[in-house]
Amino acid sequence: MSAQPQPAGDADLATVGALLAEPARAKVLLALADGRSLPASMLAAEAGVAASTASHHLARLTEAGFVCAVARGRHRYFTLAGPQVAELLEAAARVAPPQPVTSLREGTRAHALRYARRCYDHLAGRLGVAVADALQERGMLDAGGAGFTVTAEGADALADLGIAARPGDLARCCLDWTEQRPHVAGALGRELLDCVLVLGWVSCDAGTRALRLTDAGRVGFPARLGVRVP
Repeated sequence: MSAQPQPAGDADLATVGALLAEPARAKVLLALADGRSLPASMLAAEAGVAASTASHHLARLTEAGFVCAVARGRHRYFTLAGPQVAELLEAAARVAPPQPVTSLREGTRAHALRYARRCYDHLAGRLGVAVADALQERGMLDAGGAGFTVTAEGADALADLGIAARPGDLARCCLDWTEQRPHVAGALGRELLDCVLVLGWVSCDAGTRALRLTDAGRVGFPARLGVRVP
């Protein structure tokens, strides 16, 4: 006879809390929250710790299933283990107190992240929320339950942008931690972000998760999607 599986107990939140409680590990996770793959040296600089300390933290995060490591030549690159980890970070950020801003550089970076950023693989921040609002106001998405539903009008408008969507398709929403309102996530959110990057409406900040609105975006977002650009 095969052994009966042991019943699972309550979720072990303490283990997750212990991983996030170390400031350097938290900074590493936030640096990876936009879905990028980064080398340990860059993550060490982001966390403000020595390379050996960063390696220890990355080993802990990898063992816990929070990050994955991929070898590229002589170097190892680290990325979040999946969107579920990004969702955890976004949920924790919604209830976490803001860190104090102690320099102009920190203030500029904080403003940029709040305005527009990658949330794993989709557009977040004030701009991301403005896009979600516009898609609903123009009847392209219907809100309900835990997400959005693509309408017939929405499918046609998205097709004009090169985004494949069918009426009735579900699009997940993500509650934005800075705006406390939803932006579009899931597969549609990923395609929307890919689209506006290709169109040049936003550009990536090489050193952070921030996205920068371009002159083309100031025209394209309102003209093509009806977005009131914040």
